[in-house]
Amino acid sequence: MALRDRLPSLTFWKRASPLADDDLPAAGALSVLMVCTGNICRSPTAQGVLRAKLRREGLHRSVWVDSAGTHGYHTEEPPDARAIRHAAARGYDISGLKARPVVTRDFARFHWMLAMDESNLAWLQRKTPSPGAPRIELLTSAGGLAEPEVPDPYYGPDAGFEHVLDLVERACDGFVQRLLPELSARAGEPALATDELDPARR
Repeated sequence: MALRDRLPSLTFWKRASPLADDDLPAAGALSVLMVCTGNICRSPTAQGVLRAKLRREGLHRSVWVDSAGTHGYHTEEPPDARAIRHAAARGYDISGLKARPVVTRDFARFHWMLAMDESNLAWLQRKTPSPGAPRIELLTSAGGLAEPEVPDPYYGPDAGFEHVLDLVERACDGFVQRLLPELSARAGEPALATDELDPARR
């Protein structure tokens, strides 16, 4: 049975259509979880941007990208309509994503957890059962930016969503470059256990 057929819920909360063969993680793939507060503005934007940039570089099977929130305020809701609209204007389709909270098993199944702001970072650091694994950083820091965080645009004007995209695009560019040596070093490692990314098993 094909791997795609064994993973029906990898269509899960995050996708509106089944995974194609070229979307399945390859051997040695890394996994990255983008984290904000409610998983409806910043982290789904970061998920969509990073996935798009990886695909443009031909690396989309080398890195599995997901997103979640520190709180379950909006579980199973789509991203904020403003986030969808502003992302689409730059060519990123995040309309099929749905919010979920971070769960304990995420700390075992992701190599990286990238927080949008200091409060998200502190929350992840408090919750992690094993400091150092996964690597928990601010997205801006992981991407080599001087900015301390990606601010929450939820209560502000539309300009805040544009600012989020500006920061996220730059941070994801830097993060992809940071990943290249690690991806080379992981070549030949066993395939990512995609069943561990299955929300039905959470």
